[in-house]
Amino acid sequence: MKKYLFIFLILPIFSIGQTNSNMVWTEIGLEGSFTKKLSWAADITTRFGNLGVNTFFPQVAVKYKVTKWFRPSLDFRTVFNHQKDGNYDYSNRLNLNADFKKTVSKFDLGFRIRYQYSFGSVFSTGSYDPDFDQAIRMKPSISYDIKKSVLSPVISAEFFYDPSFGQYGRQFTKIRTFVGVKMDWKKPFDISVGYIFDGKMNVPKPSNRHILALSFSYKIGEEK
Repeated sequence: MKKYLFIFLILPIFSIGQTNSNMVWTEIGLEGSFTKKLSWAADITTRFGNLGVNTFFPQVAVKYKVTKWFRPSLDFRTVFNHQKDGNYDYSNRLNLNADFKKTVSKFDLGFRIRYQYSFGSVFSTGSYDPDFDQAIRMKPSISYDIKKSVLSPVISAEFFYDPSFGQYGRQFTKIRTFVGVKMDWKKPFDISVGYIFDGKMNVPKPSNRHILALSFSYKIGEEK
């Protein structure tokens, strides 16, 4: 654990000697419930960069509340990734997630482990990409509930692990850190905004992205 905390703290320093780019990511979604324990979500994420719309993907998900602290879920998304030649690489992806949550005083502690599997690519380049190919992802997070405030600061770090047996497999290939705020108005709306540092490592031509992230979600069935 100390090793990964050290990497988390010094990763932005290594970005000085690597390729850097700036992006804006937006997410718009709907959430609802089938039953008290089974919920659903649908959203569209768009990633803007040097190619305009670099990537966009619609996604649907179902989540089951086993206990207050454990909620497994399954996501399916269709990914359209803009290539430099103007084509869009089309693929599908399944995410199998296990979410763990614990509240300690005013702190909300979270940990998500995700297995992602991509299939059906049309214009694949053949090179490994932690965002779109097979990966195991581990994401610890923490947020703080400020008394009498709709704002809750959030920080997280997500570690991407390539489980394949290829040349660059069986090692961590990316760390994605997030610092931002959630806005909880006790209404159907969930809004968050923050900064993401997305850095690749242990891959050919590692690169880094500095990202402004915006998220808006509407919960169907909740009182305004």
